[in-house]
Amino acid sequence: MSEPVTAYVAEEFTSDEADILRRYFTNLDQPVFALVNLPEVVKGALFARYSRSSLSLRRLFLKEFVGDLDISGDETIDATVGLRRAEELYDRVFFQYGDDSVAQLGGVHLACEQASNVLTKVLEWGRLASYLEQSTRYISYDKRLGGRYRYYRDPEILASALGTRYVGDMDRLFDSYSELVPAMVDFYREHVVKDPSDPDTVYHTAIRARAFDSVRGILPAASLSNVGIYGTGQAYEALLLRMRSHVLPEARSYADLMLDELRKVIPSFLKRVDLADRGMVTSEYLSDTRDAMEGVTAELFADEPAPLPAAQVELVDFDPDAEIKLVAAMLYPHLDLPERQIEQRVRAMSVDDRLSVMRAYVGNRKNRRHKPGRGLERPSYRFDVLADYGAFRDLQRHRMLTIDWQRLAPHHGYTRPPEIDAAGQTGVFDEAMHRSAELHGVLDEHFPDQSVYAVSLAYKVRFMMQLNAREAMHMLELRTTPQGHPAYRAVCQDMHRLIADQAGHKAIAEMMSFVDHSVEPTLGRLDAERRSAARTVDAS
Repeated sequence: MSEPVTAYVAEEFTSDEADILRRYFTNLDQPVFALVNLPEVVKGALFARYSRSSLSLRRLFLKEFVGDLDISGDETIDATVGLRRAEELYDRVFFQYGDDSVAQLGGVHLACEQASNVLTKVLEWGRLASYLEQSTRYISYDKRLGGRYRYYRDPEILASALGTRYVGDMDRLFDSYSELVPAMVDFYREHVVKDPSDPDTVYHTAIRARAFDSVRGILPAASLSNVGIYGTGQAYEALLLRMRSHVLPEARSYADLMLDELRKVIPSFLKRVDLADRGMVTSEYLSDTRDAMEGVTAELFADEPAPLPAAQVELVDFDPDAEIKLVAAMLYPHLDLPERQIEQRVRAMSVDDRLSVMRAYVGNRKNRRHKPGRGLERPSYRFDVLADYGAFRDLQRHRMLTIDWQRLAPHHGYTRPPEIDAAGQTGVFDEAMHRSAELHGVLDEHFPDQSVYAVSLAYKVRFMMQLNAREAMHMLELRTTPQGHPAYRAVCQDMHRLIADQAGHKAIAEMMSFVDHSVEPTLGRLDAERRSAARTVDAS
């Protein structure tokens, strides 16, 4: 008799561990669960640590946090205490007054584990929630979960004739990853001499991070990740409505898991999600419009040739008068004149006068966290980007800007880090890419929606980013720091150059004074690890 197909591996706990965990987690055997009965500062610290740990959240809590908490008074805690009164209050306010904003006042920390890298992008779509995702830079994916490599096993695929092929090819991709990690660690140790003043842990961590960066492109989009989410009831409702209409079966089944857990903590805020005349009709609307767009697009572009050659980053839209309008926006809150009148005066100013306004507005920024005001939100830029999926994963997290993306597939080619070639590992990497593309092709004939799981992170995806100058300042300064991954550093450096050169907005580009165009050092994380070690010493 064959073993039943299961998508998730339940973690095992001793009876003593389970007694503790039940006080603080809404279940012990599902990949989605809420945190309860914990101070907000503890939950925040736990999620921060979570993003850099290979442990599940519950195991991490037992290992590193329980010892610092006084749990003696929590032995009789029931996570459902008080929910009835809260639900009655919500019903009275919402149904009598129709105040949707009430759902913004209740928040939940939700742990979402064993989610594919495809699903994590669905989870992180919303702007009005906070996310921390497990990092491929700190976690080695050669470690197994329940004796199996960490990738999503879609039940429909595994139950089909392609199930054995899927598991076999995925395992071989992870075998290639496992082979390359130690090879790249040895390569960097050979080529980067340890500074005698650096602790061994600093050097070792930087080496490992760089090796993981070089090899992560082999990982398929099916690779599992853990995501910590903090959101309001309103944010979760919007997320669940989208997930319930999604083409990916994993997203729809995960939405059910999330709804079950969220209703244990904020049931009233989510009453509408599966009501036929409220949430269900909204999900149907989202599904219907998506299908309609797929149909009209296929009809109108049926004879369109293959994609034309394109640069990695193209600036496709900007306002030639942006700097004049920017100066007017900077002056606006300091005057009592109509904006049109202010803009007319600015147009009549000399270049030096306009620059004096900009300099005063930006001030003396000592670091990238010193952000000028909302005047910088006046100019905007729209970029068309073709970069590997790994870089997209990192840039997609900047949710306050507008971002949308096309379907991930192998046809745009892939990015192979030059260090792979230098280490003599080109063959291993290319063979993995070929295997990924072949598996995608086979799956696409029978499971087109799930075929994306087979595509390795090194393959390129096309995505659009539209952002104002203030958002650009934040993202470009953050994502060009030397410790950043080379793939997204290159994208953001190109964006900054295009703002200055193609748009001609040199004054705006100069405001972004912490954009780093330097060539990345061999160990980009080394300085960051040194600072981390120094803080640890100072705190001890």
